[in-house]
Amino acid sequence: MSSLKQKTVSGFTWSFIDNFANQGIQFIVGIILARLLTPDEFGLIGMITIFIAISQSFIDSGFSSALIRKNNCNENDYSTVFLYNLGAGLILYLILFFLAEPIGIFYNQPVLKILIRVLGLTLIIRSFTIIQSVLLTKRLDFKLQAKISILSTFISGAIGIIMAYAGYGVWSLVIRSVTSAFLASLLLWLWNKWKPLLIFSKSSFKELFGFGSKLLLSGLLDTIYNNIYYLIIGKFFSAKELGYFTRADIFKDMPSKNISGVVSRVSYPVLSKLQDDKEALKSGYRRLIRSVMFITFILMMGMAAVAEPLIISLIGYKWLPSVVYLQMLCFAGMLYPLHALNLNMLNVQGRSDLFLKLEIIKKIIAVPVIMAGIFWGIKAMIGGMIILSFIAYYLNSYYSGRLIDYPMKEQILDILPSFLIAVLMGLIVYFTGIILQTGNILKLLIQLATGSLIVFVICEIIKFGDYLYIKEIVIDKIKIYFNGRK
Repeated sequence: MSSLKQKTVSGFTWSFIDNFANQGIQFIVGIILARLLTPDEFGLIGMITIFIAISQSFIDSGFSSALIRKNNCNENDYSTVFLYNLGAGLILYLILFFLAEPIGIFYNQPVLKILIRVLGLTLIIRSFTIIQSVLLTKRLDFKLQAKISILSTFISGAIGIIMAYAGYGVWSLVIRSVTSAFLASLLLWLWNKWKPLLIFSKSSFKELFGFGSKLLLSGLLDTIYNNIYYLIIGKFFSAKELGYFTRADIFKDMPSKNISGVVSRVSYPVLSKLQDDKEALKSGYRRLIRSVMFITFILMMGMAAVAEPLIISLIGYKWLPSVVYLQMLCFAGMLYPLHALNLNMLNVQGRSDLFLKLEIIKKIIAVPVIMAGIFWGIKAMIGGMIILSFIAYYLNSYYSGRLIDYPMKEQILDILPSFLIAVLMGLIVYFTGIILQTGNILKLLIQLATGSLIVFVICEIIKFGDYLYIKEIVIDKIKIYFNGRK
């Protein structure tokens, strides 16, 4: 058990490094590109996003989760899924290639035809890497994944910036994405020595698809829901409005979905190893929820409080309409990591059928939210997203809680202290920004320092358990690092 704990802590550490260093580079690159490019050019990429995302869901088809959950995978399993991924990637690229022109007509943007055909190449490239990533995840080797993603993100980001400076406009965004996918694939094949066999096992496919098919349908529903807003805004408003929304969404995703990604990525293989020990499973699950939501609440409340000076300081006044979108999206995305953990528990328990059932219910409920965007505007749509997030949490936690005797009421009591600390910090930071009559950069720095100090002082005074647990892990990692350098 101690070995698993060490691997888990190491996995979370490297996964956090991966996500936040990777996203940090993307964030900085995005800031530079946002100053060089226009909201309309970002909006064009936003129009394509839903089609790429749906295609990627079909390529994976839930096989990644099925392989990670299965404890005795063999070469037949890996090679079968690899051949499926590759075949699906080729077929879906061809479909997108021929649909590119109708999509351009739908949005009344003829340039989308060639953009889709080039950006769609990422589908084929990424189909080569799914099994490589699964193997590293099963081994909890997030260190190598971190090195690869950081390196590919840095190089592709530099290429994108150079192209933007050279006046290539939206093409700097397209080539950046294609280059990133290619470099990540190349490095995975060079540094992870697995090679596929020319084997396609019907029995392996049937077994894995039995579990993964439900996740495929769930993933499709979730992908469509998460990206339908881009389609609605792009169709019924303008590329510029979509650019404002996507930029706010990217800022929101920096803490929210990155934490969700780390949590899902590491907790799923770890909790899967504990699936037969209910007591240890609940204990580990409870600790994850409390620690993760403490970090999430602080970051999301803080971002909502500093949204205006953050946007203006980093990407300029031309993006000012993104501020209100960002503030609202922070509340909509605050519970994402909690959703991820509760849904992960369903997969750990082998209940992909419940996962699918929940996704269908939640997406039916989401229809009024989508309609609100069409008839009453983007702000009304985001307001509906906030309400839907709380409804989704109730549904997710109801079923996962029953499986391990950890109901929603108990979860809420566990995370409520973190939420209250974050609310208090957020309010003080927000009103500090209103009172300060300084430049935006100085205001942002003062607000960030104020928020950090408030959280530190409160947690130290009351000896807040979740804060102390994270603090202990961080201090231990720092000691290990410096001791290793002696």
